[in-house]
Amino acid sequence: MKQYLDLCRHVMEHGSFKMDRTGTGTKSVFGYQMRYDLAEGFPLLTTKKVHLKSIIHELLWFINGDTNIKYLINHGVKIWNEWPYEAFKKSVDYQNETMDEYIEKIKNDEAFAKKHGDLGPVYGAQWRQFNGVDQLQYILDEIQNNPDSRRMILSAWNPAEIKNMALPPCHTLIQFYVRDNKLSLQLYQRSADIFLGVPFNIASYALLLMMVAQVTGLKTGEFVHTIGDAHIYSNHFEQIELQLSREPKARPKMVINPNVKSLFDYKYEDFELKDYHPHPAIKGKVAI
Repeated sequence: MKQYLDLCRHVMEHGSFKMDRTGTGTKSVFGYQMRYDLAEGFPLLTTKKVHLKSIIHELLWFINGDTNIKYLINHGVKIWNEWPYEAFKKSVDYQNETMDEYIEKIKNDEAFAKKHGDLGPVYGAQWRQFNGVDQLQYILDEIQNNPDSRRMILSAWNPAEIKNMALPPCHTLIQFYVRDNKLSLQLYQRSADIFLGVPFNIASYALLLMMVAQVTGLKTGEFVHTIGDAHIYSNHFEQIELQLSREPKARPKMVINPNVKSLFDYKYEDFELKDYHPHPAIKGKVAI
């Protein structure tokens, strides 16, 4: 994953110090692009172990149009917990519950989960119901019926609903492109947490590309990742330097159940990662 390490190195060497919404502070650059040819393997980071289970379940959650963390929690995925928990702490129902107690309530109390587990109209809602439009179905129809279209675009950024979201979308817009029977995907990401978020984003959208290619009968081309504000939080500098000291390994291979014919029928068990031999995981705190 030379592309990712080049991004890390570029931001550490050329980034400007910039304060941010969380008060943590970052090194930041504006405007950066990476390209991944999926014929060279699945772009899952090898300079640290990445939790693929979370990536797959989150992507299935998006595709299903879900916005409640109960599905994620039920499958052991923790990546969205902080935002609804912080909102819960400001509610009249909060009785000094710890994060663990909050998670247990989400798991076991349907009414509590419905009230305090929903993130508002985040990614899944916009993908499947953007002002009444099922954008994913539109994309599938266009790929099949009008593959030369330059309008195969899906947006998660809905200005009218930003105020109702627990976290405005960071990965905001994707565009599909068909050439020579190959499907490519470009992501525009307005804000990119390079240490924690970007490895997930790369793998997630590469996997979405593979899934859509399979159900539309196309081969996979490139995943193109375009970033607006590319930043490394100040409390992740050491972790980034550790990754830069490690030698990247060969990309693993993602095998998808070939019997799945609809994007909406995929299950977690339909994905198998082979030959993934990463360096050990590196911990880092998310900035809220």
